[in-house]
Amino acid sequence: MSPRARPMSPEERRAALTDVTLRLLRVHGRDVTTRQIAEAAGIAEGTVFRAFASKDDLLDAAISRAFEPGDLVVRIEEIDPALPLRDRLVVLASILQQRFRATFDLMQKMGLVRPPGHLHDSAGAAAWRARLEELLGGVVGDDADQLAVPLDHFIHVFRLLTFAGSHEHIADGRLLTPDEIVDTVLHGLGRT
Repeated sequence: MSPRARPMSPEERRAALTDVTLRLLRVHGRDVTTRQIAEAAGIAEGTVFRAFASKDDLLDAAISRAFEPGDLVVRIEEIDPALPLRDRLVVLASILQQRFRATFDLMQKMGLVRPPGHLHDSAGAAAWRARLEELLGGVVGDDADQLAVPLDHFIHVFRLLTFAGSHEHIADGRLLTPDEIVDTVLHGLGRT
């Protein structure tokens, strides 16, 4: 007989169910059942409803988790500042593209055309955008003097092009590669 797992606190149970549900939403979208969630979590279905008042509450928690920074901050901070600027930006574009594409895919499966308002328009969202701009500026670092525009404008254009170039519909099915994004932002499309 295998030993029984340590009981979870209500907060731990909610967090574990949120994580499991988010993984299942990426596959099944809104059609995921509480039975599937319970099986994936290794619990009885009734335990789901002891942690969350309803399936909708659980789905909302999972969607909210999807918009949390997660490991994004760590991945950006791990970009080697000794790399040349272009190489740092290619790594950054790749990281952001992975994040954007995973978010776009989840939103499509959930039938969302934009992030839920309470996530996108909150004070926490504004603070996160400011923190992200700071992180992206840190990747540019001392090479900001190589830019033809102020750093905040460069970051804005970089994020905007990465976002648009990572979205299947906005890009008309022709996604941009990280190299294309960086070369466009650093060098433009014209002849020099």
